[in-house]
Amino acid sequence: MVHAYEVSDFSQLATLAGFLSTKVAVQGFFVVSGFLIVMSYERSSSLRSYASKRVRRIYPAYFTVVMLSAVFLVLVSQKTVQEYFSLAWLKYLAANLTFINFLQPSLPGVFDANKFPVVNGALWTLKVEAMFYIAVPVVVYFLRRFPRLPLLILIYLLSIAYSELLLSAYAKTGVEFYDRLARQLPGQMCFFMAGAALFYYLPIFERNIKWCVTAAAVILMVDGMLLPLPWLQPAALASLVVFFGLFLYAGNFGKYGDFSYGVYILHFPILQLLLNTGWFPEHQWLFLLTTIGLTAVGAFLMWNLIEKRFLLRSSHYVAAVESPRDQLTVPQPAGLSAE
Repeated sequence: MVHAYEVSDFSQLATLAGFLSTKVAVQGFFVVSGFLIVMSYERSSSLRSYASKRVRRIYPAYFTVVMLSAVFLVLVSQKTVQEYFSLAWLKYLAANLTFINFLQPSLPGVFDANKFPVVNGALWTLKVEAMFYIAVPVVVYFLRRFPRLPLLILIYLLSIAYSELLLSAYAKTGVEFYDRLARQLPGQMCFFMAGAALFYYLPIFERNIKWCVTAAAVILMVDGMLLPLPWLQPAALASLVVFFGLFLYAGNFGKYGDFSYGVYILHFPILQLLLNTGWFPEHQWLFLLTTIGLTAVGAFLMWNLIEKRFLLRSSHYVAAVESPRDQLTVPQPAGLSAE
């Protein structure tokens, strides 16, 4: 919902940015990823099995949304058909299908009049996510051969140090490249490792959950209002994310499917398409509601027509397990179900 304001600049939607944060949402996304993907690897019978589950879960829908955008956005392009299907179009396909969309985020003549001329600005995190998938077997290999907790803490601290160093360079020089680098894999690894640590030490977290959640809430309040606590914020956020996802059971919605990934990869181009129509600023809340409605329909279709068909039969979504105790209830954004 915050993207609706950031992409449109509609003043009535500014209140969304006051209550919600895309930055925190992405950080929470990586926390859940660390918990679930490490769990997936630890429960996989082989590296091949792990890789198959990850590819099946994330790539079919990703491929679909990239191809749909590349083929059908010619209808809204300001270029001719010949100009549209050009070398730039091929570069868009090559870059986006291989998760390096920053090399070519735009299509010829598409959304040029919008605030951001990019097709799908939400896909950058999936590049980082794919690198996490590759890194997990290596990380777990060392976690099995060296003392686990010290190694988890070391990776966590090195990640924060990397990010803080680059953010400091950005503050001193104003060079945006440093800020972009700080948001990439090494800088996000602290959130991923915090989620992984909670997977490994979940029984300890459960036994001390009141103290952990209280301390996490205090740290985040201090970090947000008084002084920055970059060395503690990822761990505090991870504690709250896992607490709300795992222990506050809100219903067995998994039996209907996982629509979160479809929402994630579809909402941005839908926002861009609505703005491209010249949406009237006096209908700003209707713009938001229309975006939500279209995204929900798109996510439903994506799940049932694409995502579900590529999952293994052992997936708990395919099996549609009815008992809530038989399913992991941690929220599973952007296609990060463990199976």
